[in-house]
Amino acid sequence: MSSAEIIDGKAYAAALRARVADAVATLKASHGLTPALTVIIVGDDPASHVYVRNKGTQTEEAGMVSATHRLPAETPEAVLLALIEKLNADKACHGILVQLPLPKHIDESKVLAAIQPDKDVDGFHVINVGRLWTGQDALVPCTPFGCLMLLKARVGDLWGKRAIVIGRSNIVGKPMAALLLAESCTVTIAHSRTKDLPERCREADIVVAAVGRPEMVKGDWIKQGAVVIDVGINRVPAPEKGDGKSKLVGDVNFEEAAKVAGAITPVPGGVGPMTIACLLRNTVVAACRQNGIDAPEL
Repeated sequence: MSSAEIIDGKAYAAALRARVADAVATLKASHGLTPALTVIIVGDDPASHVYVRNKGTQTEEAGMVSATHRLPAETPEAVLLALIEKLNADKACHGILVQLPLPKHIDESKVLAAIQPDKDVDGFHVINVGRLWTGQDALVPCTPFGCLMLLKARVGDLWGKRAIVIGRSNIVGKPMAALLLAESCTVTIAHSRTKDLPERCREADIVVAAVGRPEMVKGDWIKQGAVVIDVGINRVPAPEKGDGKSKLVGDVNFEEAAKVAGAITPVPGGVGPMTIACLLRNTVVAACRQNGIDAPEL
């Protein structure tokens, strides 16, 4: 039986998108500025195409301009880099996002480095990474920023809290740790090879699981009353639904953890919806900074 409060990421993301739409309307009315996001997708990965379509729909629903460049899988790296260079120079384009993963013949790090940092709405450019870690204004990766928003909405001031981030990826784990440090948490960065990982988790007031292993974090790893943010999205067999059926689970064993935690995000419906909402927020911030306008609090 669940005793934890369920953190509804879907509802929070909807509220954030509404605030973004209000900010966009104000920018149009007061400055004649319409934020514009351009997404580039290379290849024909079905999941990526669904995700990109959702980004485009939500961008337009917020009143922004949405553009998508769909390139074939065999596109040479030089062609992709030339497109990015053209978008960097286009003052009507405020945000550039290259959908990952890229085909194997394209150097991902070279592509991310080619995006102008102030248009890097994914927050992956090394300059934005450096800005984040040194406490400067940065465009922050969307998923960890969404996690932070959910945490602050539930907990309030994070000052002095003990937090553990399980996972050390450049996309979630590392920026999540930087964001928590900036909120004056005491942060442990752990991963699948951390010794005594269950014990480290039991010390934490905040657990962020982003390790990519289905239900790895067990209920008895969680401190009574801790807040659990589950970033994992893993598809696993679901024989109870019938032959060949599957279901989505997180990196945390939800049923076990919900009996102990004070609050927990579900999968799906927790962190996931926040990613695109934070992308829209980043696009507004990028458009404001490029035009010398104070960005609204979102």
